[in-house]
Amino acid sequence: MDFALNDEMEGLRDVVRRLAREVVAPRAREIDRTGEYPEDVFAALRKADLLGLCIPEEYGGSGAGITGLVLAIEEVTKYSNVIGLMLLLTRLPTGPLMIAGTEEQKRKYLPGIASGETRASFCLSEPGAGSDVAGMTTRVVPDPDVEGGYLLSGTKCWISGAMQADWFVVFAKRGDPADRRHGNIGAFIVEADQVGVSRPRVDHKMGVKGIDTADVVFDRVAISPDRVIPGDFRLIMQSLNAMRPVVAARGLGLAEGALMYATRYVKERPAFGATIADLQGIQWEIAKLATEIEAARLLTYRAAWLADQGRFSKKDVPELSMSKYYASEVAVKASGLAVQLLGAAGYMEDHPTELFYRDAKQLTIVEGTSQVQLGLIGRGVIAEDLWWDS
Repeated sequence: MDFALNDEMEGLRDVVRRLAREVVAPRAREIDRTGEYPEDVFAALRKADLLGLCIPEEYGGSGAGITGLVLAIEEVTKYSNVIGLMLLLTRLPTGPLMIAGTEEQKRKYLPGIASGETRASFCLSEPGAGSDVAGMTTRVVPDPDVEGGYLLSGTKCWISGAMQADWFVVFAKRGDPADRRHGNIGAFIVEADQVGVSRPRVDHKMGVKGIDTADVVFDRVAISPDRVIPGDFRLIMQSLNAMRPVVAARGLGLAEGALMYATRYVKERPAFGATIADLQGIQWEIAKLATEIEAARLLTYRAAWLADQGRFSKKDVPELSMSKYYASEVAVKASGLAVQLLGAAGYMEDHPTELFYRDAKQLTIVEGTSQVQLGLIGRGVIAEDLWWDS
């Protein structure tokens, strides 16, 4: 058992850490204030060759896997959850292709993501079907003019990066939308500029501003046979399972950033003839949260290792979901404590603590709420997928 990163991963972490301090940190507040997509930061990530971390080398990536992506996201999210999401979007929509896509699909779509020439989004949620994936109503019907082709219609919502995306992975039902059988759900690649694709509404969010979340509407969009990704409902679950540590990394980095900022503040803030940091009650709160952050790190790194081993099937769900559940909840706790430690100052835009506080909550909702994760973990224990004497 080895808890140390190898030299390659340490080097990657150090590169991203410097970039986070020099490029991300100075821009975090302005990105939140304007809500504008930070093209300059994307360009910096591209120049540093950080957009293809999880993509295999044969498709233009660096082959650092989920673990490399987790390390990078942890570092940038210490200052900006938006940039963590930017990196996450190099894996979420490409995951279905890497898991089940054809060789032709991988060679066509993955290199552009790795090089930064293209961007993509993952279209799953709908107005009436968020966590209830089988309740989706987006559907495909056979294209009468193209053998093996389809026509796609429906609306997807809360799609991160939708306005910047050049292509989408879209999940839809074949046939009757009321049919909840998992085998009827498929995955399809859609180009953003295809006829029938529109993005009519951008959401106004509490936090994580700077990468648009939007509706995407498909009106009889033609899907050629070469854009049908092999797989069914299981592909959705495998794709999301593999993403648990990636979302967890955003929570981990945010928690670290919040606690580090608040700790430095209380070390300098005078109170009662000393500093706030000299108060034992404050030290205890810092100690408890630091312990929880380290626990979240271990869960997250283990989950990343599992995903890199291809272990994201049903029996691996408890360990994967634990990382996402625990790290996102710790992020909420850390951001709340950071605001409290700064007192009135923490509530003001003079400090990033209120930004951490707003951004953290999103993590308990996206890609499976905390309650969904608890359900997955609980069912896994009951099924003895996670057991302690087998």
